[in-house]
Amino acid sequence: MLFPPGLAGAAGANCSPAKAAGKHYINVAVATLWKSPSINRTLDRPSLTNPVDIGKWTASMTVSQRRWLTGRTETQALYGQEVRLLQEKGSWAKVAVVDQTTAKSKYGYPGWLPKSQIAMTTSAYDGCPFAVVSAKTAALYEQDKHTKALELSFNTRLPVAARENGWIKVYIPAGGTAWLRAQDALVYEQASDIPQPSGEDLVSTGKLFLGLPYLWAGISAYGFDCSGFTSTVYGFHGIKLPRDASDQIKQGSPMALDELKPGDLMFFAYNQGKGKVHHVAMYAGDGKMIHSPKAGKTVEIISIKTPAYAQEFAGARRYIGE
Repeated sequence: MLFPPGLAGAAGANCSPAKAAGKHYINVAVATLWKSPSINRTLDRPSLTNPVDIGKWTASMTVSQRRWLTGRTETQALYGQEVRLLQEKGSWAKVAVVDQTTAKSKYGYPGWLPKSQIAMTTSAYDGCPFAVVSAKTAALYEQDKHTKALELSFNTRLPVAARENGWIKVYIPAGGTAWLRAQDALVYEQASDIPQPSGEDLVSTGKLFLGLPYLWAGISAYGFDCSGFTSTVYGFHGIKLPRDASDQIKQGSPMALDELKPGDLMFFAYNQGKGKVHHVAMYAGDGKMIHSPKAGKTVEIISIKTPAYAQEFAGARRYIGE
């Protein structure tokens, strides 16, 4: 059930966390996971602190500096996402993002980040509704509802403690609670209550990010890579896709070009479509696709006949019912 604006669901009105084994969660708005520890540049510092300033970091980079991230960063994770601690080295930790599936690890998508960006809790929120940020970015406020604690990205999910007068009270990773404006998020009692989207719904969500600069490893409203874009759009609508394009193509139902409907994903591979899959786009209808292409470009809508892509087409998949 989706709770109507301004109302609290029965569970949300008095949802208290239960005791559980210790788990680790992302404790910054957007955490960037690296291929190995301490390979970052000085200019990457805003992405490595707590709190982070992802807006400042992404805005400061030139195209060549963005390209440098290719192969050096792995993925990102959002505030409140669970991670599994795999290894520690000095001030860095290797973690796996539990809900980002990948062939790289059975535990989730792996990478290194500063230890200061994760928090451990012994609380479980399985019985609580959750809020998912539906605005491109949303302020998280402290208890006074005036002091801004963090700026959260689209698709951030947090357990809900209560709702009142246009506000959502949420549990936060380091313990305690904070507030979101109800206009910035949707609240569901459980994940299965998220409505099945139409293809048009998926495309409409994707269009929110037109003009957003590409960011290798990006999965937030501050920048997406190609598969970060598609997995985030689908994930917001309750459909879990693998993190990478090379894994996404292994799921769903195969579709021919003349069968495409809005929301279907199109894949592209080296060697004229016969080699390794390296890119994914979403079919937008009318012979066009929406995608986050590469460093120096932004989320855009182009013709599926664009030569650079048409010659590398490797297949399409559908993940929602007819």
